[in-house]
Amino acid sequence: MTILLSDPRVAAVPVRDCGEPLVRLGARFGPARALVRVGLADRLAAATLPRGVRLRVLEGHRSLSAQHAIVARYTREVRRAHPAVVDPTEVARLVSRFVSPVDVAPHVAGAAVDLTLVDASGRELDLGTPVDATPEESDGRCATADDRISPEARAHRDLLARALGDVGLVNYPTEWWHWSVGDRYWALTTGAPYALYGPVDVAVAA
Repeated sequence: MTILLSDPRVAAVPVRDCGEPLVRLGARFGPARALVRVGLADRLAAATLPRGVRLRVLEGHRSLSAQHAIVARYTREVRRAHPAVVDPTEVARLVSRFVSPVDVAPHVAGAAVDLTLVDASGRELDLGTPVDATPEESDGRCATADDRISPEARAHRDLLARALGDVGLVNYPTEWWHWSVGDRYWALTTGAPYALYGPVDVAVAA
């Protein structure tokens, strides 16, 4: 069963921030030049992909205000798409399929990236849905293991999973593009006793 970021077990994981700074990813990871923790940057650099295939990181660290805004926007979308769901806990669960509660958000800790694969010319490979396609927009095909995507897209998702899994990143299974290390979700799913990275203030990130 998929563990969502709204699961109380995620929030229960203690955080012992190791104090690693944020660094800006180099141009090899695309024009976004995302900010991430040093340990995450090192792992991305160590990921092995076939010749002619590269990682393109679209987002890394996210400010608290940005996280709040995304949660609010998607909550409105969920309420429109699921009008019969009125229980706040269930609404929060549905929202967490696509965006994390602020207090446990891996992006706010600089511990997560949203990324895809590109070829040597910078063209994005087919991974079944666009990055950031919501469950509603994609009819659930954004989930990493969804079996309604093409064989080519499945092969690309499997390639991404091998490359990033081999360097210690974990995937959020409702979003094929979201990978993290050192955050609470990573700790819970890997059995680590605590998270290495907590929220980073936007002023520090700047």
